[in-house]
Amino acid sequence: MSLVIDEHRRYLADRSRVRHYDRAVREVVRPGDVVVDLASGTGILGLLACRAGAARVYAIEADAIASLAAEIARANQFGDRLHVIHAHSSDARLPERADVVISDQIGRFGFEAGLLPLFADARARFLKPGGRLIPSRVDLVVAPVEHRRQFDRVAFWRRRPAGFDFGPVQAIAANTGYPTRLAPGQLLSEPQSGVSLDLRADAPSPLRIDRTFAVGRPGTLDGIGGWFDAQLSPSVSITNSPRDPQRIMRRQAFFPIESPVAVGAGDRVEISMRIRPDESMVSWDVTVRPAAGPSIRFTHSTLKGMLLGKSDLRMTDPACRPALTDRGVARRSVLELCDGVRPLAAIEAEVLARHPGLFASPSEAAVFVGEVVTRYTRDAS
Repeated sequence: MSLVIDEHRRYLADRSRVRHYDRAVREVVRPGDVVVDLASGTGILGLLACRAGAARVYAIEADAIASLAAEIARANQFGDRLHVIHAHSSDARLPERADVVISDQIGRFGFEAGLLPLFADARARFLKPGGRLIPSRVDLVVAPVEHRRQFDRVAFWRRRPAGFDFGPVQAIAANTGYPTRLAPGQLLSEPQSGVSLDLRADAPSPLRIDRTFAVGRPGTLDGIGGWFDAQLSPSVSITNSPRDPQRIMRRQAFFPIESPVAVGAGDRVEISMRIRPDESMVSWDVTVRPAAGPSIRFTHSTLKGMLLGKSDLRMTDPACRPALTDRGVARRSVLELCDGVRPLAAIEAEVLARHPGLFASPSEAAVFVGEVVTRYTRDAS
C-alpha cells in the first residue's frame, strides 16, 4: 500500500477530526455556496461541503493524490460539483471567488503545516469580501512538561553510542522541535494560550509568546509542550490538547531544554518563544526561577539545529557567486524546452542528447525530465 494513501487513511480514521469538520461545515457552508478546499488530499472536506449544499467546490492539491480525489468525487456522485485542481494553491487560478475557504493545514502546533501563508494568499485571491474561513482562529498553546522518554532521545548523543564520541550532534538535537505524544500527567502546570491568531487578518511576524507558569507539582522540567486550539465555526472547535478527551489523533510538539531541571510546586517557569512561520524557524528561551536558589536559563533555536555543512553556509553568504552544477544546467535545459509546442518525448530525447554524461539510459533521462515538468509546468495541449 502506498504510504501516502495510508497517511490519508489515518486522517479519515480519526473520527473526532472528521466529526468536528463535518459539524463545522454544516454550520458555515450554505446551500449554493462556492467553496475552496486548500491542500485537499482525498477531498474529504470538499465532499463534506458538497453534502452540506455547496454549489461548487474547488479542491486544490499539489500532490499526485489529486487525480485520485477526482475519482473519489465521481464515485460519490459529486463529480459535477467538486473540481480538482492539481497545483499548489499559490499557482492555482480560479474562475470565480469563493464564499468559504477551508483547510486542515494546522499541523501540530498551529503554524508549521503552512496554514498562515495559505490563508493569506487565499484571502487575497480566492475569497469574496465578507467570505468565511474554516478555521477562523488558531491558538498556539504551551506548557512546561516532563517527558523523560522524549528527552532521552535528545540525550542519546551524549552516551557514546558504539563507544564513540557523538558530542557534535548534541547541539543539533537540543535545538530541534520534535513531534511527540503528551499525556495529561506530563504537564507541570496549567497550559496557557501563547498567541491567538485571527486567520481573517495578517498574522504578525514573528509570532511572540511570553508566558510565566507556576509549577503545580514536583517533577523534572524537560522542555516545552505545544499544541493548538482551532475555532472551526461559531460553535465547533478542534484541538490536539493532551487534556481534551475529544482531541484529534494528532501529535503535539516538544521543544527540549539543554539539561533537565528538578522543579517543585510553586517554582516559576518563564517561556519566551519567537516563531517565524514562513521559514518554520522557532527560538525558545526558558528560565526556571525556583522558590529558593539561583535562576537557570536555557536558550535554543532551530537555526542551531539545522544540519548545514560549511559549503552550505558559504552558499548563503551574500558575497557568494553561485554557478549551476551539471544537473542544474540540465534542469535549465528542460525548462527552456518546455515551450508549449514540443511533446514530452522530444524534450526527453533532446535533454539526453545535450547531457549524455549525466544519464546512463533514455529511461533515466525521462525520469529526470518528469521530475521537472510535473513540478514546474502545465499541460498546454
